[in-house]
Amino acid sequence: MREPRLTRSEARRLRQAWDRQQQFHIPEREERFRVMLDVLRETMPRRPRILDLGCGTGSLSERVLRELPGARVWAVDFDPVLLRVGREGLGDMQGRLTWVETDLRRKGWGKVLPRLRFDAAVSTTALHWLTDAQLRALFRTLGRIVRPGGVVLNGDSMPFDYAGHAAAYPRISKVVRAVRASRPTARGPPGVLSWDEWWSDVEGLPALAREVAERRRRYPHSHESVPSPSASWQIAELGSAGFREAAVVWQRWTNRVLLAIR
Repeated sequence: MREPRLTRSEARRLRQAWDRQQQFHIPEREERFRVMLDVLRETMPRRPRILDLGCGTGSLSERVLRELPGARVWAVDFDPVLLRVGREGLGDMQGRLTWVETDLRRKGWGKVLPRLRFDAAVSTTALHWLTDAQLRALFRTLGRIVRPGGVVLNGDSMPFDYAGHAAAYPRISKVVRAVRASRPTARGPPGVLSWDEWWSDVEGLPALAREVAERRRRYPHSHESVPSPSASWQIAELGSAGFREAAVVWQRWTNRVLLAIR
């Protein structure tokens, strides 16, 4: 019996709905993208080779390829649902986009990549899924596969305070938490799905039943309890991994873009 087919139009609808819900929950998302793209435009050669780590449905990959006409991107993720939606909805961008299924949490995740040096590794709203040990190991791998002079860009939530690592900012962290708590709870505009609603939509599609089941097997627990390392912790670890410079180049409260140069 043939499996139901995920049509290109349905995949595109899901990608658009994903972008809308992400933009609603992260209002500065496009500004963050713009900063990352500006950095790439200033630092990349004419035909850069770029990794998109935790690519999801390809939101950042798509923008990179449109901004840098000579670029090639390897879009890396382990979520079978997001990869399927990305592949079917975005395609390979005229052969410039390669989708890669590998688990960034595991040692040896980079073995499925081509044996070459990359000009950049980028990520947005993804690496907070990793524990300290997993993120440290990922940085070590990037230190080997990103060429000298190449860059790493991580756009994500990075707290001011992190238990056991950056306890120097307890009062600042308290202020940030108070400001956030004082904001009224926002409601999305009509047609914008919440995170849970988007996944409910996906789970109701027979064409994605196999990927949904596999996702549950791969991610049996929520990642929400995994505390994100602070920016200062990540900067120190990138230095240990061989990156000569690393700093936060943009931020809105704890929403930050970290740039490291090999």
